[in-house]
Amino acid sequence: QVQLVESGGGLVQAGVSLRLSCSASGLTFSTYAMGWFRQPPGKEREFVAAISRTVSTNYADSVKGRFTISRDNTKNTVYLQMYSLKPEDAAVYYCAAVYTGSRTATFNIDSQYNYWGQGTQVTVSS
Repeated sequence: QVQLVESGGGLVQAGVSLRLSCSASGLTFSTYAMGWFRQPPGKEREFVAAISRTVSTNYADSVKGRFTISRDNTKNTVYLQMYSLKPEDAAVYYCAAVYTGSRTATFNIDSQYNYWGQGTQVTVSS
């Protein structure tokens, strides 16, 4: 059974940093692309960042230069390091996984993903 569990969310002040983690189990982690999405209050879920099995990365324009996605295949974990947090970054952040096997692709659409975590809330105060 595939399970994704996010952690690291919380209430922080604008301008500080926060790192989210997502631990995966029940899958061959190295064959999956991993992504982060977020859903601000009252808004639709949006793409944040993704990392492929070859460790290529893709970011939403709104977070490029401030957020960094990484993965550790030995720990079956993907991270989202967030710098210079802004109030508009406040959202529930979701970890997602999609099987890619050996093919090369980009995954920045939520419908592309097969598995999802429960989400972790990030609140940013001004």
